[in-house]
Amino acid sequence: MDELITAIIGKYNYWAFLILLLIGLHAMISKNNLVKKVIGMSIFQSAIILFYVSIGYKKGASIPILSHGHGPEPIHQTAAQIVAGIANPLPHVLMLTAIVVGVSTLGVALAIIQKINRVYDTIEEDEILEKIKEC
Repeated sequence: MDELITAIIGKYNYWAFLILLLIGLHAMISKNNLVKKVIGMSIFQSAIILFYVSIGYKKGASIPILSHGHGPEPIHQTAAQIVAGIANPLPHVLMLTAIVVGVSTLGVALAIIQKINRVYDTIEEDEILEKIKEC
C-alpha cells in the first residue's frame, strides 16, 4: 500500500495532467454554452502542455549552453556524460509555440462567439441550432 501511495505522490504532475484533461474534455462535450466550451478547450490544451513539459523535464539537468566554450582547458567528460546533464529544449520550445497558438485560437474563438451572440442573441448551442432550423 505504501508503494502505491508513493507511486501516486511521485507522479503528481501526471495526475494533474489527467484531471485537467478530463475537466477540459467534460466542458467541451457536456456544456451548451459556447464560452464554456472554449474555456474547456483551453483547459484541455493546458493539460497537454503540462504533459509535454513534464516529460521534457530532466532532474538536475542544465540548459544546453556551453559554459566554458572552446578554451585551452581540456574537458574531462565524455560526450555522453555532457549530454546526460543537459535538458532537451525541443519539448519546451514546441510548447511555447503551442501556448502562442492556443492564445490566438482562444482570441479568435471568443471573437466568433461575440459575433454569434450579436446575430442570434444567444450563446447557447441548442438555441442557436433551433434558430437555424427555423430559418
